[in-house]
Amino acid sequence: MTPPVGDGEGASSARPGPLAGVRVVELAGIGPAPFAAMLLADLGADVIRVDRPGAPTLPFPLPPEADLLRRGRPSVALDLKHPDGLATTLALVEQADVLVEGYRPGVAERLGLGPSDCLARNPGLVYGRMTGWGQDGPLAHAAGHDIGYVAVTGALHAIGRAGAPPQVPVNLVGDFGGGALYLVVGVLAALLEARTSGRGQVVDAAIVDGTAHLSSLLLGLVSAGLWSDRRGTNLLDTGAPFYDVYETSDGGWVAVGPLEPAFYAELLRLLDLTDTAPDRLDPSQWPALRALLAQTFRTRTRDEWTSLLEGTDACVEPVLSYAEAPSHPHLAARGTYVEHHGIVQAAPAPRFSRTPTALGSPPSTPGADTRSALTAWGIDDVDALIASGAASAP
Repeated sequence: MTPPVGDGEGASSARPGPLAGVRVVELAGIGPAPFAAMLLADLGADVIRVDRPGAPTLPFPLPPEADLLRRGRPSVALDLKHPDGLATTLALVEQADVLVEGYRPGVAERLGLGPSDCLARNPGLVYGRMTGWGQDGPLAHAAGHDIGYVAVTGALHAIGRAGAPPQVPVNLVGDFGGGALYLVVGVLAALLEARTSGRGQVVDAAIVDGTAHLSSLLLGLVSAGLWSDRRGTNLLDTGAPFYDVYETSDGGWVAVGPLEPAFYAELLRLLDLTDTAPDRLDPSQWPALRALLAQTFRTRTRDEWTSLLEGTDACVEPVLSYAEAPSHPHLAARGTYVEHHGIVQAAPAPRFSRTPTALGSPPSTPGADTRSALTAWGIDDVDALIASGAASAP
């Protein structure tokens, strides 16, 4: 069953999902904080995004309709340095269950929107803060990006092949894995606690903290002497020839990962290598085994290997590009990717049996919904705010 796709009409229309009824104020930024707000909206929360007037600042040109981190919620443009703009934002905060911000430490406080300002207005508010370095520590006020945060945690050092430089895992590990997802987990945990205590709190989500926490399995292996600091020599980092990618005859690639003995035996059977493959339990034989597997996989195309091996216990899958992935039969059957308002994108995840989620509105440009969204949140005389310069609208 494919996930439903909503029509997205109405700036604050009722949304399906387990977070229906939860109200979130997002102080607009870039990177992991918008992803966290998108995820909360995907789960059904009523999120209002407070943009500053003017074009968004992005490190690359992106058509508005493709800025998927802005999907699912209306945008209002408020000048936070204007007294009425600040007052309007605080009025939104008074009605919210959650606030999400991704500024450098101290910026929200200087704007009059720090935790003490907001919790004074709304003691039950969960105040979610997203930074790279955290709210304190020697680097708290330094600029940074995913690559640097992942570097200092040890995670970047662990990714790559033997004898080669560390390989940058785009920004999935830091910004979104160690950052945005940990912010959402923290916000939901604090929201659950607030339902009992009636008291809000601050959630300090730092990419460095979350990325380190993601590394818990590897840290245990390091402590036990089962993981080497020599990159590309371990079981899960391409050191083992039976957990690696191999090129096919047409220049494609397959991902091979039969770690368990039974699955590995099935791979050898299907490749007709049962009697010729070196002992995989002997690391001194790994170069020979790698060469044999590489030679074998170069004899057919990626799709031919997929036809033979996919769906078996051999644990071999084609390496697909983002352009190809939506058409994969399994992902297509589940509706993992959907086309919404002309843009192919990932459907909300995870899935719920009783309170299913649905995609809402397409990405809004800054201020596109100022009138409708502020009105829906009970803000009076929006036209006067626009006339004063505290708010802007198309």
